[in-house]
Amino acid sequence: MKNFTRILLAGLALCLLPHAGMAAEAGSALKADDIKAEPFRDAKTVGGLKAGDKVGIEKREGGWFKISSPKKGWVRMLSIRKGSAPAGVKASSVTALASGRAGTGTVVSSSGVRGLNEEELKKADFDGAELKKAESYAASKKDAEGFAGKARLKARKVDYLPE
Repeated sequence: MKNFTRILLAGLALCLLPHAGMAAEAGSALKADDIKAEPFRDAKTVGGLKAGDKVGIEKREGGWFKISSPKKGWVRMLSIRKGSAPAGVKASSVTALASGRAGTGTVVSSSGVRGLNEEELKKADFDGAELKKAESYAASKKDAEGFAGKARLKARKVDYLPE
């Protein structure tokens, strides 16, 4: 029985050994942002990042990355670029906002606010009641013009983007 226990423990140690030294995926901060204790906007702030700071990415949850360095916590995905950021990249650049996630083979290649994963998207189904609810939030032209007038906003003509 002792030999069986030793063999079992040795096998378990061998299984866990590859995971013990796993390093976090490298990344860098595209812009200054808060590090949160939990993956929520209103969670306690435990630190901060400056643009260009190197981070270790542990995992993704919704629209957040759990980082292990420079401090443990959660940061918004759009503030982080996987891999190393090329010199001169700013968060305002469209390519920087892709942050290395485009073309990963998943159903969507952009960061969703809800953080829907591939399985949830495959199970998605049409919900007419929810569509009507969303449409009920639309403002009429008259309401929009009234709001703009109260806020002293001025109309501005904007050309369409080329197709």
